[in-house]
Amino acid sequence: MDLDKVKVFVYARAALKNLVSKPATVDYPAKPAEFPERMRGHIEISPWNCIGCGMCMRSCPPGAIRVDRAADTWSIERFDCVQCGSCVNVCPKKCLSLVSGYTAPGEKKRLETVMIPAKKVPPRPAAKPQDV
Repeated sequence: MDLDKVKVFVYARAALKNLVSKPATVDYPAKPAEFPERMRGHIEISPWNCIGCGMCMRSCPPGAIRVDRAADTWSIERFDCVQCGSCVNVCPKKCLSLVSGYTAPGEKKRLETVMIPAKKVPPRPAAKPQDV
């Protein structure tokens, strides 16, 4: 019976402590989330700068990134990405970046595909006839 009294006192102490102390969690919807300074975040692309070279795809350890030059698309499997930043480091045009924050959770694995805009090459000026 002495053991039961000890358990009650331990419980009562914890309950009283919780009544007078601040909550351990934050009021998330009302107060925006604060991310740690060294958080890696998630990968974002600026498709206007992308040239579709595929360096990011070849450097991705889990193979989460796919570049299809024929279809002019860049795709990432968010569930497979480990946020290592390897793709960001090798991108020659610096169109990839690690952004603080979390990706929105989903019920299924998500493949996000971005269209790479076709680069409009300015026409060459017509050759001037040379006087001989």
